[in-house]
Amino acid sequence: MSSLTVSRFPALLKEHPDAVAAIVCGILVFLGWITLQSGWLGLALLILPAAYVIGGYESAREGLTTLFEEKELDVDLLMIVAALGAAALGLWRREYDFIVDGAILILIFAISGALEGYAMQRTERSIRGLMSLTSDTARVWRNGQEKEVAVADLQIGDKVIVRPGELVPTDGLVIEGFSSLNQAPITGESMPVEKTIGDEVFAGTINGNGALKLKIHQPPESSLIQRVIRLVEQAQMEAPPSQQFIERFERSYAKVIVIVGILLMIVPPFLWGWSWETTIYRALIFLVVASPCALMAAIMPTLLSGIANGARQGILFKNGAQLEQIGRVRAIAFDKTGTLTTGNPEVVQIMAASQSEQQLLQVAASLESLSEHPIGAAIVKFAQQQQIEWRSATNVQAHAGQGITGEINGQLAIVGKAAFVCSQVNSWANTLTASAQHFEETGKTVVWAAYAGKPLGMIAISDTVRPEAASTIRQLKQLGIGEIVMLTGDNERTARSIARELGIEQVYSELLPEHKVDVVRSLQRQYHTVAMVGDGINDAPALAQASVGIAMGTAGSDVALETADIVLMADRLERLVNAIRLGRRSQQVVKQNIVFALGFIVLLLIANFVSQITLPLGVVGHEGSTVLVTLSGLRLLKR
Repeated sequence: MSSLTVSRFPALLKEHPDAVAAIVCGILVFLGWITLQSGWLGLALLILPAAYVIGGYESAREGLTTLFEEKELDVDLLMIVAALGAAALGLWRREYDFIVDGAILILIFAISGALEGYAMQRTERSIRGLMSLTSDTARVWRNGQEKEVAVADLQIGDKVIVRPGELVPTDGLVIEGFSSLNQAPITGESMPVEKTIGDEVFAGTINGNGALKLKIHQPPESSLIQRVIRLVEQAQMEAPPSQQFIERFERSYAKVIVIVGILLMIVPPFLWGWSWETTIYRALIFLVVASPCALMAAIMPTLLSGIANGARQGILFKNGAQLEQIGRVRAIAFDKTGTLTTGNPEVVQIMAASQSEQQLLQVAASLESLSEHPIGAAIVKFAQQQQIEWRSATNVQAHAGQGITGEINGQLAIVGKAAFVCSQVNSWANTLTASAQHFEETGKTVVWAAYAGKPLGMIAISDTVRPEAASTIRQLKQLGIGEIVMLTGDNERTARSIARELGIEQVYSELLPEHKVDVVRSLQRQYHTVAMVGDGINDAPALAQASVGIAMGTAGSDVALETADIVLMADRLERLVNAIRLGRRSQQVVKQNIVFALGFIVLLLIANFVSQITLPLGVVGHEGSTVLVTLSGLRLLKR
């Protein structure tokens, strides 16, 4: 062994203790077998116990901890008991090869643990790669000079400088500069995205050739990448229902194995005339081959691999249960604005009643400047482009699915749907009704405004359909999704116009948030597993009600992101298709693993009593099936 290897041994032991223990155990087992074959019994009886201790220490510790703290049996303890039983049998019969058999059991169990640990580390490395996307420091412009500060010390309002080629340290709004950013590490977008003044950039993205100055608009811990890391860490900690069931099954199963093993040590000599040595040896092999190690490894490696795969594609699963659920989805409800459409509507027409268009825009912008709705943002943007000035409204209140009200100069101002505004005014602008109907029939949204009890007019707003929306709907149908519906608070004409363009037959329009929940419940009664895709605050109740709630990651509100089970990071709707395929693939792999694990246990049990397999061969079959099942789960790491 070279001096370099010796010097690195402490680091290797710290990084890969299971692998080091397995290697040392293997060397000792080999030396013990050599000395035994050479007739050096005393030396062999010193070396082989050392192999038992080094290779079996971790399993014994975990098994005893589970026994004394949780009052439960697990497979680690069963393996140790089987190995010690083989050693005791060898000493009793003076057939010392049995001691070697027990040592080989310990060795193969240690190798299996090391391989499983390596397999899980691959998954964890893929997920924890997100951590490398975070920067520890940022360059801030304070008091007329540039300073380098810790990202954790950044405050809202700070101005951060990002030079060409650097990692963006935290989310922010561009206030100076122009550049193309590589957002692939965060959103999965393959092409760089151009960013200029007013655009939001995300922590963990890589700046291109231009220098940028950003303004921090939210705390660093609220950045997109930090939310992703927290959610992925939570997903790793939470076991899905199927895994919880397997864990409960394992504990009951282990008790049954112990009881049956004890019976096998006692009954055969009386019923079939077996010798006690043969009976005990067969019972020990039974303890090994009947242990559910492969069954325990059938689910979590697969689901964690699927979560890691999804994260690389810009699909964030909050836990393994949702990866399972998305594969079972048979009906999907889509919100319209911001989900099937871009959520960036623009004002295309203004029609005033008796007052001027300027007053109409002043009142509408005064209220909508305090709203988070994308339609309100479009009105405010248009008013700014027209250089309209407005007074700040007071007592502003949003009415979900209806509109917004407030007071301007002590008078009531209303902006929203026709029915909502009409109910608050003394007279109605009937002359504009025909024009409003025409706009709605062509897929535009019409917003009405009133002030001091009089109608001011209407604003026609158009939202563009996402380029990938129609193909996504078509692919979902090809996947066998039984029902696809669109939910919107918009009017029926606008909703149906967009639905026709996308190929969606079922439309529910003019819905309040609670109505969207009712539709999802109705779908669940018919299809059981239903997904809801949305982005706004008013989608949150339906996202929570759905079997699987899916939020648009970039455009989605904080409430929608927290409520949803799955987040599409780049607002790329077509990744919903990838998520469903990944969910179905994970289901297939889990089922294959379970069938393989159970089948191998049955074959080994039959071989134990029919073919009289040896203890090492039983261990090889048992641990080999566990490793194969674990590696099978890692197939989901590939796209």
